[in-house]
Amino acid sequence: MLALLGSRDENLRLLEELLDADVHVRGNEVTLSGAPADVAFAERVFGELTTLAGRGQIDPNTVRRTVAMLSAGTAESPAEVLSLDILSRRGRTIRPKTLNQKKYVDSIDANTIVFGIGPAGTGKTYLAMAKAVQALQAKQVSRIILTRPAVEAGERLGFLPGTLFEKIDPYLRPLYDALHDMIDPETIPRLMQAGTIEVAPLAYMRGRTLNDAFIILDEAQNTTPEQMKMFLTRLGFGSKIVVTGDTTQIDLPGGQRSGLKVVKDILGGVDDVHFAELSSADVVRHSLVGAIVDAYERWQVAQDEAEDPRRGPVRAGGRRQGR
Repeated sequence: MLALLGSRDENLRLLEELLDADVHVRGNEVTLSGAPADVAFAERVFGELTTLAGRGQIDPNTVRRTVAMLSAGTAESPAEVLSLDILSRRGRTIRPKTLNQKKYVDSIDANTIVFGIGPAGTGKTYLAMAKAVQALQAKQVSRIILTRPAVEAGERLGFLPGTLFEKIDPYLRPLYDALHDMIDPETIPRLMQAGTIEVAPLAYMRGRTLNDAFIILDEAQNTTPEQMKMFLTRLGFGSKIVVTGDTTQIDLPGGQRSGLKVVKDILGGVDDVHFAELSSADVVRHSLVGAIVDAYERWQVAQDEAEDPRRGPVRAGGRRQGR
């Protein structure tokens, strides 16, 4: 009961705010009252949360996600979604936190090439990295290859002093940060020296065939169609590829087309290739990040309609509805 209600009843107060049924707690007993439909929904919520509390996996964020999943009418149990462990290290467990994240993780298991497309903070790269480390530890692959295009996000870095690797290090730093969360930092240099983990800019992939590897291409919205084709054709035997990106944050110069924007039209019907779509509802950073993403999407729609009202509103992914 203590785990269910939360520290100083913080979970209970949140449930009273989110549920239409009235919640009464006396000792170890919870009583629900209100309209039959509201009580039935609240009972499902408490059933899922009781399961999670028994596993020690409950906090206000868990409460919000459980209510959101059940409100969306999902057939899957939130307790099963939120307790799927991918990787554990030093008492910290990495697991999906939304239904779409779980579907994304499951698709990585089921397909050779997976595209994870969504806004910042949805866990696209982080979950892919966790699956890569899991595959390496289970000896499903013999190495992890992490890559991203070295495209500047509105800043000019080309004249910074240093060697080539010192210049490209800022582009690859987010990948190193994620690695440090999942692998003992003292072992990372040894694994990199042995070639078990490789972090390199996309240009270094040309001309290679990557066998028995888990390969992640991050920030794929900043690839051209030609670069995307080059990367995907590096796939070798026993390998898996995960491509992540956000089509609303393209930094390509000169109005170049994004390879991530066109690849679904090209590979949408190819077997063993899966496209996982994540949205602002899957943002697992500060709750304000999801609100920021939604606000920018609304602003972009308004800008597009102001430029040409005949084109109609824009769907997610950039496709327009009818005229």
